[in-house]
Amino acid sequence: MIRERAYPVEPWHVREVRLDMDVLAQSESVFALSNGHVGLRGNLDEGEPHGLPGTYLNSFYELRPLPYAEAGFGFPESGQTIVNVTNGKLIRLLVDDEPLDVRYGELLFHERILDLRAGTLHRELHWRSPAGREVKVRSTRLVSFTQRSAAMINYEVEAVDGPIRLILQSELVANETLPAQSRDPRVAAVLESPLQAEEELTTDDGGLLVHRTKVSGLRVAAAMEHDVQGPERTTVESEGYEDWVRTTVGCVLKPGETLRVVKYLTYGWSSRRSLPALRDQVGAALAAARLDGWDGLRRAQREYLDEFWDAADVRVEGDPEVQQAVRFGLFHVLQAGARTERRPISAKGLTGPGYDGHAFWDTEMFVLPVLTYTQPSAVRDALYWRHSTLAQAHERARTLNLKGAAFPWRTIEGPESSAYWPAGTAAFHIAADVADALRRYILVTGDDVLEQEIGLELLVETARLWRSLGHHDRDGQFHIDGVTGPDEYTAVKNDNIYTNLMAQRNLLTAAECAMHYRDQAADLGVSEEEAAAWRDAAHAMHVPYDDDLDVHEQVEGFARLQEWDFEHTPPEKYPLLLHYPYFDLYRKQVVKQADLVLAMHWRGDAFTGEQKLRNFLYYERRTVRDSSLSACTQAVMAAEVGHPELAHRYLREAALMDLHDLSENTRDGVHMASLAGAWMALVAGFGGLRDHDGTLSFSPRLSSRLSRLEFSLQWRSMHLRVDVRPHQTTYSLRHGGPDAVLELRHHGEPVRVTCAQPVTLPVPPAHASGPPPEQPPGRAPLLHLPENAS
Repeated sequence: MIRERAYPVEPWHVREVRLDMDVLAQSESVFALSNGHVGLRGNLDEGEPHGLPGTYLNSFYELRPLPYAEAGFGFPESGQTIVNVTNGKLIRLLVDDEPLDVRYGELLFHERILDLRAGTLHRELHWRSPAGREVKVRSTRLVSFTQRSAAMINYEVEAVDGPIRLILQSELVANETLPAQSRDPRVAAVLESPLQAEEELTTDDGGLLVHRTKVSGLRVAAAMEHDVQGPERTTVESEGYEDWVRTTVGCVLKPGETLRVVKYLTYGWSSRRSLPALRDQVGAALAAARLDGWDGLRRAQREYLDEFWDAADVRVEGDPEVQQAVRFGLFHVLQAGARTERRPISAKGLTGPGYDGHAFWDTEMFVLPVLTYTQPSAVRDALYWRHSTLAQAHERARTLNLKGAAFPWRTIEGPESSAYWPAGTAAFHIAADVADALRRYILVTGDDVLEQEIGLELLVETARLWRSLGHHDRDGQFHIDGVTGPDEYTAVKNDNIYTNLMAQRNLLTAAECAMHYRDQAADLGVSEEEAAAWRDAAHAMHVPYDDDLDVHEQVEGFARLQEWDFEHTPPEKYPLLLHYPYFDLYRKQVVKQADLVLAMHWRGDAFTGEQKLRNFLYYERRTVRDSSLSACTQAVMAAEVGHPELAHRYLREAALMDLHDLSENTRDGVHMASLAGAWMALVAGFGGLRDHDGTLSFSPRLSSRLSRLEFSLQWRSMHLRVDVRPHQTTYSLRHGGPDAVLELRHHGEPVRVTCAQPVTLPVPPAHASGPPPEQPPGRAPLLHLPENAS
């Protein structure tokens, strides 16, 4: 766990004031830079010490075998794993004849700053070598939002106490030695040195490497060049071999003199382009980066982020930690999606190798809702990526004897990469999640071009899946049996409410879209009878309810299952899946993560207010939050049902997931869904944002710790600003033109907002909602970390 004092609370920076070797891997994830295409972990410039080296390109993967004790029909045979590609971050420094290594000599000062407005990682250090020579180093790293293939490092060395001889070695290195990522020797063999050399070139001030993966056959090129400013007689030369290229800069610095090296990095990969074409691509990218230069690219980075923050910033007064954390989360979510350009947004973005770099349903139900309202162009690309995998989803459905499209539980390129059926293939709700992300994007943007090009087909094929997966019983009710909802501790059950309600909306949206675009729907083979069958299934959808307990059942029969013995489950036995067999978890009332509660968030129109409160209280006592996806949803619903103080505690858990390493696995990459969830906890929780019926609706109400919450949303061509205070809320509109009008609801009442006149309305007093909800023993969310957290 990262100590609370590791990062001082600042509104626009994440500042590391000391270098803690015990959490080096975690800080590498926190300080990762990406633009959705290229990702650089926050490793130290000199490469060592490191926790986990990492340089990633979106969707660049190697194939690996999926292990089974006993295989079965329909089990995927191979998986995909993101590859650590050529490392261009390395800049080694020798002071006289001593390598700069913070483990030796004396580190007099060390600080790193992730600047959320500038989009840079800045590092300063003052080091005394074992021989007593001192240098100051300043480096600034940038992964460009405006030139998607480019990254840059500005590296400066200053002599402190006397003339020193400096040798700077800037490198490209492929096939780095990594810590073991799998216990399966077959997988380890695939991931060890996964790149085969194809070409190496050197120039006076840089070089290029081209490699190809051994099994997946993907080709990657990396190139570097340098601008060097130093004293007279500064030398620059390069050399290269199969897996590395090195540019060496040498000089003698007098006290107060500085050596400055600007390193330009570019990357490209392809499964189709020839070696010469890829070589030319990264060469052209280098030329473009050098054309703008360090100052130009840094200025463009700031301008890009100024525009983003103008439309997306969330201001929080009353909890400075949450203010810092929600901006940190938005920054990482933007980094994950900004330049994906029809490739996936994975659960870790490009910050680490966690989950093998796979994309899950997290993308559609946690990350995309945030980007829909803040950076909709990234959502457009994510939806086009899903559509590009439709052929594989069709094939998967046919393997499972189903119609339509069965999207994978986890993947990079499209095929199912999950080897575990109950929490993988059986989690069919991913189809409805894709459809819901599509529905929301079209609602918010009005992008009818995308709706016709890919939206209709996605809706049709997902609706066909539900119609073939489910069935009408003898009484006419529609059931979806043998599936797993979001809660992976309740697997392969009948009529999961989340799945059923999301499928219901999927079916109705598909039918409506097909009737709106009749000719295009007919081209897809949709008849009026098929659309009517979708509507019939939706209207007959079974929603389990226990009349004795007066609560909805997460799945049919959930309330009659044996209760989990929480009283005798010690704290060290969490997460439960690491200490108990799935067989034990599947047959008892214990919930890994919000499931029915998640359904009440996204399908709140299917429940009454009284039902939401009763359901929340019932499932709160059974939810252990062994998943980072849970806290944000519990925050949203706690706020809605009248428990804002509990909502605030859950907000902090979601927001601080990585800054405090609460799950103790940030080393593998940040938790993109939880970071997005902090925005949802604030905007959908305390702001009360809902969009169930196609109209923006707000029911703002703050916790006692918050004195103000201000956030922006994009709606069509307008920017809506919502300013929530304890007793009133102001809605203002901009960028919509003088005649722009936005109709919304405030606590159920219709409101018209124009650019000319903000609207301020009172926040009605909260209704008493009874005693605080109870959590399983020892599983209440922490408002503060313990003083001795380590």
